[in-house]
Amino acid sequence: MSSLDHSLLGAASAPAADFPAQAPLTVYVHWIADIALRLVTTAVFGTFAVAAISNWLATPSRITLLLLVVANCFTTGLSVIVRRPGRRDWRVIALLCALGGTYGCIAYNFKPGVEVVPQSLGVLLQMSGIAWQLFAKVSLRRSFGVLPANRGVVSHGAYGFVRHPMYLGYFVTDLGFVLTNFTVYNLCVLAVQMSCQVGRILQEERMLSGDEDYRSYCHEVGFRLIPKLF
Repeated sequence: MSSLDHSLLGAASAPAADFPAQAPLTVYVHWIADIALRLVTTAVFGTFAVAAISNWLATPSRITLLLLVVANCFTTGLSVIVRRPGRRDWRVIALLCALGGTYGCIAYNFKPGVEVVPQSLGVLLQMSGIAWQLFAKVSLRRSFGVLPANRGVVSHGAYGFVRHPMYLGYFVTDLGFVLTNFTVYNLCVLAVQMSCQVGRILQEERMLSGDEDYRSYCHEVGFRLIPKLF
């Protein structure tokens, strides 16, 4: 999903009474876009869940397909209830990377493919990925969203290991699905989705590079996604 994994999260949005005084037109446009994004996220993942569960009901032994739905339901729920940040990155490149990383999973082919690894190992990978996502999301609490935004710096919990742990959880979860439902097409979807996630990470960190607290955090936690690699 997904969603958005930020180590930059915490500031509440401005009170409604102060809204017009801050930025009359731009703030209203962004507020409408934020509501639209939440509605689209709900609709997209709702359609995704119905299609995936229909395929799972036809072959209930494919637990990895069901877990793919479960993992993305967490992302969808948080995307809907999060608070609005004071500042968000609405640039086209940031938007494309965020949406590609979040919605890429809907492009998977749900039909059975080749089991490169046993179903049990795929389930283990997905459960590990989901558990790590939950750990990261608990670390963030409600400081979560789809687009890059400055919501303050979170450095505890999962964010003490890598700077974008939630994306790592997404990757492990999707990898478990792809390895047990392998097709060249599904592998390409995973590769494109992860490319978007890397772009997303770079866009987020570009936005936060002027924040002294975030620069200090980057010094303390040296790796973005995978320790010793990236």
